[in-house]
Amino acid sequence: PQVYDSCIKVNDIALIFVSSPWIYLRNISDQFTIAGGRATFFLNGNNFDCIYNSDRISDVKYAYAAGHMIGSHTWSHADLTSLTTPQIQGAMFRMEEALVRILGVRPAFMRPPFGDYNSNIQSIAASRGQSLALWDWDTGDADGNTTAESEAVYNDVADAQLKNALILEHETEETTYSTLVPFAIKLFQGKGYNVRDHSIPFVTWSIKFSSW
Repeated sequence: PQVYDSCIKVNDIALIFVSSPWIYLRNISDQFTIAGGRATFFLNGNNFDCIYNSDRISDVKYAYAAGHMIGSHTWSHADLTSLTTPQIQGAMFRMEEALVRILGVRPAFMRPPFGDYNSNIQSIAASRGQSLALWDWDTGDADGNTTAESEAVYNDVADAQLKNALILEHETEETTYSTLVPFAIKLFQGKGYNVRDHSIPFVTWSIKFSSW
């Protein structure tokens, strides 16, 4: 277990969606499936909605069955650096428990809320068999960026002819699913990139509970 803030495999673009699950999860999943790509979703247990609500359970199962990658974003999106060790463990455990109950898997990656972590958080994650997942490009879709400003981030990546990139988005934003996702898929596939999930260059994303 370690910290990943970039892709390793050449020609891969990974779009990672955080603060899920919310009402756009299924739509984003479908867009990637239709395009022959795969997305990555980092889930909270209780952020925009409770993961145990029937619609959210259905959407999470749908995306996972479609082959998209699922990771932990902790239970409630609290800043882990402000919590005690028992609180950090609790925030991680409750999310892991939800994924076991809903999907039968434990996550291999945890994306710390706000991208904030320290050596203690890294050690706790490692003790739970998880690596930390960050990003190297941020669309700013949940930080007030206009659609044009977020699209400019994608264009910057494509124009720089980078060998790969991890790009951060939020599943919770309407313009992300309706505008940014189709824009990004068309742009990067048109440039010859593979639009795929976060996990392939690294380790198995999630492990079936029966073999954990």
